[in-house]
Amino acid sequence: MKNLFVIILFSILSINTNGQEKIEIGTNITSISDYMSEMPFVDLMHSSREWMTSNYCWISGGENIWNTEYYEQIPKDENGYPFSLPFYHAEAETLQAIHTIWASIDAWPAGEYTFLYDGDGDFTFSGSLVQATKEPGKIIFNLEEGIQETGNFSFKIVRSDSNDHVRNIRLLMPGTLQTYESMPFHNAWFNKLEDFKVIRFMDWGHTNNWGNNYSWECFDDDTDTIKTSWDERSKLSNYTWTTNKGVPYEIMIDLCNKLNSDMWICVPHSASDDYISQLATLLKENLNPSLKIYVEYSNETWNWMFGQTQWLNKFGCENKGLQWPEGIVPYIQNCMNIFSNVFSNEMDRIVRVVGVQAAWLDVSKRIVFNMRENSFDAFAPAAYFALSSNADSVLDTLGSSTTVDDIVKKIRSEIESNEMAWLTEQKEEISDVLDLPMLFYEGGQHITPTPFGEEPTYSQALLDIQRDTAMYNLYMEWFRFLETLQTPENKSLFMNFSFIAERSTKYGSWGILESLNQDTSVVPAPKYQAILDYINSDTTTVSVKSNEDNIINTFKLDQNYPNPFNPFTTIKYSISNVVGANFASTTKVKLIVFDILGRKIATLVDKNQKPGNYEITWNAIKQSSGVYYYQLSSGEYLETRKMILLK
Repeated sequence: MKNLFVIILFSILSINTNGQEKIEIGTNITSISDYMSEMPFVDLMHSSREWMTSNYCWISGGENIWNTEYYEQIPKDENGYPFSLPFYHAEAETLQAIHTIWASIDAWPAGEYTFLYDGDGDFTFSGSLVQATKEPGKIIFNLEEGIQETGNFSFKIVRSDSNDHVRNIRLLMPGTLQTYESMPFHNAWFNKLEDFKVIRFMDWGHTNNWGNNYSWECFDDDTDTIKTSWDERSKLSNYTWTTNKGVPYEIMIDLCNKLNSDMWICVPHSASDDYISQLATLLKENLNPSLKIYVEYSNETWNWMFGQTQWLNKFGCENKGLQWPEGIVPYIQNCMNIFSNVFSNEMDRIVRVVGVQAAWLDVSKRIVFNMRENSFDAFAPAAYFALSSNADSVLDTLGSSTTVDDIVKKIRSEIESNEMAWLTEQKEEISDVLDLPMLFYEGGQHITPTPFGEEPTYSQALLDIQRDTAMYNLYMEWFRFLETLQTPENKSLFMNFSFIAERSTKYGSWGILESLNQDTSVVPAPKYQAILDYINSDTTTVSVKSNEDNIINTFKLDQNYPNPFNPFTTIKYSISNVVGANFASTTKVKLIVFDILGRKIATLVDKNQKPGNYEITWNAIKQSSGVYYYQLSSGEYLETRKMILLK
């Protein structure tokens, strides 16, 4: 009888190769628009453009304006659907209808789309979807493969019966007719989010300029009377979620519950006290209690390009005779106080975060140190690396001859004195002083031209770096630096910005993916791959499996894979069962990496191990390109193999 315990053992040992514990990774997700490439919802009506008005029929010789802008004057229900169409307006050249559009359908999957509606009305359609069948309340369209790239889709409601008006329109992706209510999220999108620990809903909530379409609309009142009531929030039944109130909180909660991810919420700057209290209560009662809620008041309240900063300066500072930024602190404090009151018996469920600016330590300190003691749990600058204005000037001089390597050299030459220095100061002068964790509400590459929004002369290199291996390396190096800013007592959190968005030379290439259906074997996604590798493979991981039917009788060292590699590679090896011993017996094992000159570079394993199959991942981010050797030894067994690092 074999002298073995009949057991199955699975253990994971994590050892960080540079002595630092890795940071947690979350992500921001992209704002909802009719041209977005992120595609979160299977009901595409949620991402339709807001209603526009136009002539209900073509007028020969008329202006036939695309948007006559009479929508606000049409009587409508609480969800935005007109009670009757066509609509008469004295200044219009004929009766008016309403219409919407999806300006880009790049990421729409091919197949059969279902258009559903309640009520009695007539529609006209145009664009890339081809009508197949029609019956009251239901129209079927087909979208052929290969025409999405230059396609669009729009429809117009030309008639809506006043006794049973058109409402509750849905446009459902292929294969979702039976499931769209229970699973409103696009599976391809949902699955790509599963690796992230926290989801930040700043853009989903339209936090910047919230409740207004432009920043200058946010402070056009003379008194502090424009607080928004809870009833004015975005609601599930609203016809679209591309409005300036964003996505309903119920959808954010549902996503986090389904993903089992923590939630980072940005409270609107002009929300009334009752709004904030109702929001906190909604989260408390509906989010899985095992999940954390990160609470932040608005977003970048120090950033003068946003309406919330202008609003806070007018009402919190100028109108009250207070200095900026001290005058905005009471608004942040009030938000945190209300959440604290609602969660008073479950404070471990919330993390109250005060947002600050990475490059402006004085402003950060004047905000944070004016908050009431113990009223918040963390502070958060952004964690970007970027091109300085000086670097931009040099690259502009190089013009179209600029290479990816030129950009990388500029970033690396300045990052230590700029971004690294700024964040180190924030840690030393705020985190260490207050003994609070420093989180990062946004972060990643911020490689944009100066001034922002203008086309640079080195545009092609700006596009190319987003797909280059150098970007992968920059991200890995950045994460290693950020690890040094946390302590075991005050762990950090990095919130990637952002998830999916197309490349842009003028406005920044924020997405770690360019589109939802991006084939990364054809179109590289180094930012996305770096984050996934860091989340899942950053630590050295050893897995042991053994049972009665899996007795290891020989030592074995496999060839690493991939090989060549950059910067991660996996090494598998087997430890022999010691004859006459039981399963609990161990043997001393060493796995060491040497360079081509025989110098020891890394010790991956140096311990007693039980018989079984092992797998270990080595991160060579700090090593130079070249040939390396890895050697497994145990007792009299010794085997060496070669591997190649190519950066």
